[in-house]
Amino acid sequence: MEKLYFIINLVAGKAAISKKLGEIINEFVKEGYEVTTHTTQSGEDAVEQAVYACENGYDRLIVAGGDGTLSQCLQGVMSCERRIPIGYIPAGSTNDFAKSLGIPFDQVKAVSAIINGEPTYCDIGSFNDSYFSYVVAFGAFTNVTYETPQKIKNVFGHAAYIADGAAHIGSIKAKPLRIEYEGNVIEDDFLYGMVTNTSSVAGMINMKDFLLDDGVFEVTLVRKPKNAAELGMTAFSLIKNNMENKNIIFFRTNEITITNLSDEPFTWTRDGEYGGMEPVNHICCHKRAVPFMVSGKDNLPFTKE
Repeated sequence: MEKLYFIINLVAGKAAISKKLGEIINEFVKEGYEVTTHTTQSGEDAVEQAVYACENGYDRLIVAGGDGTLSQCLQGVMSCERRIPIGYIPAGSTNDFAKSLGIPFDQVKAVSAIINGEPTYCDIGSFNDSYFSYVVAFGAFTNVTYETPQKIKNVFGHAAYIADGAAHIGSIKAKPLRIEYEGNVIEDDFLYGMVTNTSSVAGMINMKDFLLDDGVFEVTLVRKPKNAAELGMTAFSLIKNNMENKNIIFFRTNEITITNLSDEPFTWTRDGEYGGMEPVNHICCHKRAVPFMVSGKDNLPFTKE
């Protein structure tokens, strides 16, 4: 009998997961799994419990929560020599990484995808001393994902991000940065930047032509536009994934260092959560580092074997 360790964030998203827990656990039990459940008490608790699952003979780690909860569990899994497959049940406000993995947003259907899926290795990113599943970002609007109160996120979902983001328009400032990758050096003022491995970011920016297991990440940098009209066009191009806009720099790499050239610190986000304010940030792609339970792999952005 396979053993599942089930980590649950009861307050993620609209906190609806609690209403379906009985049905979800029953689906696993009907398939012959032995299920141990743990409800998260904090972010660090999720990290510790993921380590516990990997080190105590469990066969799979099931995570029910948002992208932030999954990211916290990844901190634990990546620290272990034995990395067990992760089954992700999306229960957050945006669930960007679930979309990339083709996981249904309906939580009971997500359970079926886990049961019928197969372990499929995905790239995982390191950001200084931590890890991320799909994005690290800085600049315009990135603070919205972790500053918007959880209760507002639960009620309004995406609308909460958009409304709170609009309130920050007047405070957008460009950051002087040095970008170093594969022998290249770029120095300029940037409004926004992200390193990604995903089909969407914050449910609004859609990426294309990427793979979850190719050992490289997509890097998108937005220079400071000259005026408000140019800013609007640049933002529109970003949302439409038009990387040919003159203010957008786009490339792929497996390793990059981004250095703040000013004395004024700024914040990063890591998988939609607070990512720190370090002046020098080193980002690296760990190719096929962690297996996820995936159904219908042939129709998803994985390397065709």
